[in-house]
Amino acid sequence: MSNQKQLRVVFMGTPDFSVPTLEALIKAGHSIVGVYCQPDKQKGRGKQVQMPPVKVAALEHNLPVYQPVTLRDEQVQAELEALKPDVIVVIAYGKILPPWLIRLPQYGCINVHASILPNYRGAAPIHYAILNGDTKTGVTIMHMDDGLDTGDIIDIVEADILPGETTGQLFERMAVLGGETIVPVLTRWVNREIVATPQDDTMATHTAKITKEMGQINWSKPAQEIVNLIRGLNPAPGCYTYLDGKRLKIWSGEVVPSDTTHCLIDIRGKHVPIAISATTVPGTIVSKIDGLGVFCGDGNIILLTEVQPENKKRISATDFINGHQIKEGIVFGDSN
Repeated sequence: MSNQKQLRVVFMGTPDFSVPTLEALIKAGHSIVGVYCQPDKQKGRGKQVQMPPVKVAALEHNLPVYQPVTLRDEQVQAELEALKPDVIVVIAYGKILPPWLIRLPQYGCINVHASILPNYRGAAPIHYAILNGDTKTGVTIMHMDDGLDTGDIIDIVEADILPGETTGQLFERMAVLGGETIVPVLTRWVNREIVATPQDDTMATHTAKITKEMGQINWSKPAQEIVNLIRGLNPAPGCYTYLDGKRLKIWSGEVVPSDTTHCLIDIRGKHVPIAISATTVPGTIVSKIDGLGVFCGDGNIILLTEVQPENKKRISATDFINGHQIKEGIVFGDSN
C-alpha cells in the first residue's frame, strides 16, 4: 500500500457531480485549504438564490469557500498563491483555469473528467456517450495543461453504460466513481509511482454545448437514435414533441421488435397489432398497448412509456392515453 502524504489541497468544482470527490479528499485526511465554486445563482420561478452543491458540502465541513466571478484577477491570484496548495483538484468547476494557476501547485492541477480521454473532451461527455449509444465510458484523471482536456493521462477507470441508462443515472454512477478513484490515484501520483501518458490528439473527439433545441424529436430519424436522444437529455433539458400544437415532453421510451410486414410488434413477449400501412408517416401513433407505439423513419417502432403534457406532471403513457382520448393514426408534429 502506498504511503499517503497529507496534502494542502485547493478543490475546484460546482455541481452535484463534484461532491463525492470533495468528500473523498476530506475523508482521506487531506487539508482542504480552499474550495472554489461558481457564484450562487437564482433558480426557479421564485428566483430563490441557491448555493452550488459543492458550497453546501464545503460549509457542512466548515471549509473556506471562494466564489470568484473570474480567475483572471490580481486579487484572486494573490488569494490562491497565499493558500500555498500542493495540488489543485478540479472536477466540473465550470471555468477555464489560467496558465499561472495551472503552474502554481507543486503537483500540478489534477482534473477528474467523465470520459475515456481523448474521447469526449469538453463540458458534456456523459450526455454524448448516451446520445451516441456507447456501451462503455469511464473516468480519466488528468494532469492539466493549458488546453481544454488535453493534459497527460494519469489514470483511467472504465465502466459499462447499462442498457436504457439515462444521463442522470450515469452522472450519479460516474460521480461516485470519481470519488472512489481520486484518493488512491493522487497518492500514487505524488509518490511518483505513476508516469502520465500524453493523449493522442489525432483520436480526440469534442462535445458541443447541450441546448434545449436539441430536445425536439425528429421522428424521421432511426428509432434507436431517438431513444438515445430521450435517454441522453434526461433529466435536462429533456426531449419533446408536439401534439395538437401543445408540447409533450418524452421521458422514456424503448425500441420494440417489430414485424411491419405482418403489422405486429413484440411488447414484453406479447404480439401486439399495429395500425400501419404503406402511407404511414414517421411520428404516427400506431399502437396504444402498454404505452404509445410511434412509427419512426427507419420503419421501427418506439414504445413511449412516460410523458409529460404541457404544464402538467409526468405520467405514464398509458394514463396519458386514457386521459386524452388518444387514437391510432394521430401524428406527432411541430408547434404549428
